[in-house]
This record gives sequence, structure tokens and C-alpha cells, in this order.
Amino acid sequence: MLPISELSSLQALSRRSVLKLFGFGTLAAGVGYSRFSKPQPTIHHQDALTLPHQPQRALKAVVVGGGLAGLAAAYELSQRGVQVTLLERSPQLGGKIASWPIQVGDEQFMMEHGFHGFFPQYYNLFGLVEELDIRRNFKSLDYYSVVYKEGYQPEVFRPSHSAFPWNVIDLAVNSPNRLKWGINLAKLKHLEVFREITGFRAPQSFNRLDQISVAEWVQEDFPQGLYDLYFLPFAKSSLNAPDTMSAGELMQFFHFYFFGNPEGLAFNGTCQDMGRSLVDPIVAAITARGGQVITGATVSELGWQHDQLTHVTYQLGAVAAQPVPFWVDRNPLLSTAEMEYFGAGDRVFSHRPGTSEALSLTCTHQGCTVQQTVQSTGADEGYACPCHGAVYANDGEVLGGPARENLTRYRVLERSDDQIQLVAIANPDAPAIAETLEADYYILAADIPGIKQLLSLSAGPVETTVAMQVDQLQVADPFAVGRFWFDRDFDWAHSWFTSLSGYRLTDSITLYHRIQEDYIDWAERTGGSVVELHAYCYKEKEFPTQQALLETFQTELFEIVPELQAATLLHKQLVNQKNFAGFPPGSFGDRPETTTTADNLLFAGDWVKMPFPCGLMERAVSSGLLAANAILQKEGAQRRPILSVNPEGILKI
Repeated sequence: MLPISELSSLQALSRRSVLKLFGFGTLAAGVGYSRFSKPQPTIHHQDALTLPHQPQRALKAVVVGGGLAGLAAAYELSQRGVQVTLLERSPQLGGKIASWPIQVGDEQFMMEHGFHGFFPQYYNLFGLVEELDIRRNFKSLDYYSVVYKEGYQPEVFRPSHSAFPWNVIDLAVNSPNRLKWGINLAKLKHLEVFREITGFRAPQSFNRLDQISVAEWVQEDFPQGLYDLYFLPFAKSSLNAPDTMSAGELMQFFHFYFFGNPEGLAFNGTCQDMGRSLVDPIVAAITARGGQVITGATVSELGWQHDQLTHVTYQLGAVAAQPVPFWVDRNPLLSTAEMEYFGAGDRVFSHRPGTSEALSLTCTHQGCTVQQTVQSTGADEGYACPCHGAVYANDGEVLGGPARENLTRYRVLERSDDQIQLVAIANPDAPAIAETLEADYYILAADIPGIKQLLSLSAGPVETTVAMQVDQLQVADPFAVGRFWFDRDFDWAHSWFTSLSGYRLTDSITLYHRIQEDYIDWAERTGGSVVELHAYCYKEKEFPTQQALLETFQTELFEIVPELQAATLLHKQLVNQKNFAGFPPGSFGDRPETTTTADNLLFAGDWVKMPFPCGLMERAVSSGLLAANAILQKEGAQRRPILSVNPEGILKI
């Protein structure tokens, strides 16, 4: 323990002292303007000439994927007079920010894939918000906390208008853990780390660091406090675990969210679910300009000829009526000699060896993954939903609970090693409707599993480079969200969204009854609370079932908020996905960009290689706008200005 005299001197630590302590003196003097004048966003795309606002010929574009990337691309093209058709396989638009209704007792709420923070440096996303005049749909959360289970006091991040190095100086001055950072610039490794995190530059940073994981990079002589306090929680918030994430990609992530960002880390939430707050207004703008948005559309064929796409065929109808084959990987963590499981997250199928059928384990009530149950004799009994109590027989027939439809059955068409190809067994009462679209340009904006599935449906030879780049894409470890309704509120000393570090599963907590209006209203009427926990990139080996996830979430929630142990749990909801973009070591070089080697094909999504630092939702939106810009540029029309933080760090090397 430090003596009182030393503690007192630390409390009075001045900015000048911190400058000297971390060796910033000369550098800060050279860039002193940034203390008083906030740097402006960098303009990535801006045409030198004034060009026509719209292409000078009639154009058609097909966008496949209705997440933020696809919506942004369709929005921009529709505003420029391009005839756009957007296809989305899900019943809901929005992808990772989609929302859908759920029943909680006698009331209906909108559920999401988890709380998302909208940071002020999301320049392109907020550009759309301003154009749509929906800023009122967002609310500031004022500040952002990181709370550690043990070893450190909470860190608090507030709005800032200071660029590097002042943002680091302010952080050091205000951090209660500053003496635990462990930085010693006299050590060569520490100096190298400091240079890397403050001097991001593409592709140079990737050339140095892309071949090793974050875990490997920090393994030897790394400032332990710096890792515990910032690297670990912020690396996981990228939805990639340190042992599987490229160190170069983490430097890009840090530069975008902190070292190259003069906006600070406080952020906005949405006043209602993200569907109503953001997705619906974008869709309304697309359709108002003649765009067609089709949900429940399953692509069954991509036509290829002469290294270009020629058509997209899709089908409408109930899921069970869509005769579209797909491949799915065996899940070794769940499989036994008696029963094999394929897929992961919220898309799992069971298959008994020696049979020709498989069963979807996606509950038809609210989309949870059902678990196999056994009798006391050890014999299989059927399936049960761990969230809401739906019960199914071995063949998928509903036996009880809130579900009304049977689990979907699939026919096994083919097996190749640890993969099987499945096709839904058609429901004659819900015939599929097929339609083929031809267009001048095609934008594929699905997530990584979706992109791989789309190319597997190709008729004709796929352009070689496109096929290679898509084949090497990888998804990150799974992501899980547990949302809990209680009959009482509780005191909370931190931000309404708080990052957590040191727990086995939980990485953050969100107080929905303090943020979104429907939940605020419910809490005021009932005195209850709604709490959401996130696990950003958990290991399937530790939590192989959704039951294990729910139980661990609940146990850790009572650790985080002990007052809730005496409350009555009214409802719990689990969302579990394995479709977030992975950025493993060595993936930077072959990662596809928005433009491709197929002239009329473009990619959009948070998985594409970007020409400037960005992350998560801003990466998705920016990629969609870049894809639209590429089409506009080919057609001689004015490109939309694309904004970013300063693309390079001050100490770039």
C-alpha cells in the first residue's frame, strides 16, 4: 500500500508531470494546437470536379443483404436515381441491429441482437442520420465506464475534443490506475508498443503485426497494467478474442476508437430499438425513391458468365418451403456417437447417424436454440427451449409451451467429411415463389456465412480471385446476449452501458430501463428493471450449450449486482450468434475490398478491407457507401464525400 504522502502527491499530479513521465514533452509542444482546436474529420472521397448528381443512363442494382452495409448502399444509390432491389433473407431488416417483437408476460417488447453504442466518430453513419433528420432518435449516455472484477478501480471515459497526445495525457491525469499502467519507455519492448499504438499506418502496421495474434504480441515483456486496463476489454469489444485477433487489426481498432479519434469515448444510444430508430427510416427513404425492399427472400442461384454476375434468383415463402441447399459444419463440441450436431450459435441442426434427415433446433417461438432432453432411463425424450419452456418431441412436433409451429425438418443431400448439405423438406401448403433479377451492378452485403453460402450457389465459374478471397474469410468466436426482466430496480454507480473485465463470460452490462423509452415506461409502471449482459467472444468449449450460457450469465449478474439476488426474475431472453467478422493473423493481405475483380460485383460489410480506420457499425455503413461510390464513379456521377478520423497516427513509422 502506498504511504499517505505519496498518495497525496499523485492526486496533485499535473499535466506537465504526466508529459515528462511518459516522454510527451517535445511532441506535445509540436502539436499544441490540438489542445485548443479540435481536428476535423479527414475526407476520404471527394471529387475534384463537379460531376452530375445522378448517372446519365438508367441503371439497376441488386443488393443482397439488409444489414447496415446493404442498407447504406441501397440508400445512396436510390437517392441517385438508380433502380435498387434489396433482398434480405430474414423477416427483419438490419442484420446485427435488427429488432423483432417478443412477448413478456402480458406485454410486448422489441428484442435486439444486443445494445450498440453510436460513437461520435461514426461520421458516415451520423451523416445518414442527419440527412434522414432522425437525430432525435438518439440520446447521449454522457460517459462510459470500464469496471474490473478485481485489481483496478473503474475507468471513466467522457466526451473529449483533444487529439493525441492530449487525449492520452487527459486519460493519465484522470485515471485512478495511472501508476499501474506499467509503461517504462526505457524498455525497448515498451517503446515499441508505444510507437505502434500511437503510430498506426496502413499497410505498414499490418506488415509488422498482422502475422501474430494479440495474445502472442503481449506475451513477453508487455506492460501488464496497460493490457489489463485497456487492451483486453477493448480488444474483446471488437468481437474478436485476443488469441485469434491480428495485432495489426487491433492497432487499427485502437487508432479509430482512441488514438486517432478527437471525439472521446462517450457515445449515444437509441431512444427505442434500433429497428424503429435507424433501420425503418433508412428503408422508408429507399422505398420513397422507388427502391424495392424484399424480406424473407432466399437466394437460390448466382449466375456467372465471363467473370461477371448475370443474374440473381431468389425464392419467397415459408422457411420450410424454400428448396435451397446449403452446407453446414459439424460441431465437435456437441456431437456424440448417438447424435451429431451441425452449426453453432442460433443456427444448429441435429442429425442421427445413419438417417437421411436433420432437424433445425431453432425454436419456432422466439428463435432460441432448443436443447435435447433425456428421460430418467437415459433415453432421448425430445427437445426443450431453455429460455421460454417450449417443448418438442424427437421429430420436432410441438408438445407444449408457447411455440405453435414444429421444428423445421431437413433432408440430408450429401456428406463431405465434417460437412453435410441440407435442404428444407417442402411444405406443400406454402409453395415457394421464384424470381430472377438481372441488373447492371450487384452488391453482396451479407455476413461472412451468408457470403460463403451465396457463392456456393453459383451457376457458372466464379471469378477466381473473388472465390479465393471469400473462401479465406473467417468468423469470430460466438457472441451471446442475455436480457433479464426483474420485479425491482437497483442502485448503479456506473454508466448505463458499462464494460466489465475479469468475469468468466460477461463483458458488459446495459441498463435498458434507463435508456430505451418502452423499457423506461415499463420500469416506471412496475418498479422493475431490465438488464442485459454481453459475452463478446466466448469459447464454445467452455459454454457448449445455450443453457450453460444462460446459467453463467445469471450467476455472474448476481455477482455484478448483488441486490438482484433477492428480486424475482420475470423473464429471460437469450440471443446467440456466430456470424461476426473474424480478423485472424495473416488475413489482411487477402481480405476482399469493396471493389472486386469482377467488374459488376461489389462487396459491403464489416468484414471488407477498408482504406481508412473504422470499426463495427461505422465500418459496415462506410463499406456500403464506398460500394455505391464505386458504381457512381464508373458511371461518371459525383461520389459522396466519405469521412474518417485521421488515417495515420502522429508517430507513424
